[in-house]
Amino acid sequence: MKVFLYYIGKVRDAHANAMAEEYIKWSTRYAKCEMREVRPERFDPWTQHPSVTKVFLDPAGKAMDSAKFAGLFDRDLMFLIGGADGLPAAWLERADALVSLSAMTMPHELARVVLAEQIYRALATLNGHPYAR
Repeated sequence: MKVFLYYIGKVRDAHANAMAEEYIKWSTRYAKCEMREVRPERFDPWTQHPSVTKVFLDPAGKAMDSAKFAGLFDRDLMFLIGGADGLPAAWLERADALVSLSAMTMPHELARVVLAEQIYRALATLNGHPYAR
């Protein structure tokens, strides 16, 4: 299994980014995981990862608890967090799934930490690790 966490926008808070990187590092115990910044004008999710399920974060997306979120992890996944202006509208229309982390507004750096933690939680749950209890 491969898991990609991509985000639009420069890292402004090194501490938050370090937290997200730590969760991604822990996740590599269970799957190949990668986290990095992308620029919409230079990145096409469908060309870059044609066979990966594309899950985009959007406030209007489906709310999930951790157990339902873990249910996504039966295939290769690409998660994408938008920048200050969100994601390009054309991308939202083509996503395989739209997921909302919260109805509350949060900084994109914090969303990255929350998503990275949930990725680790999902992988740990599926592999019987006690972290997820």
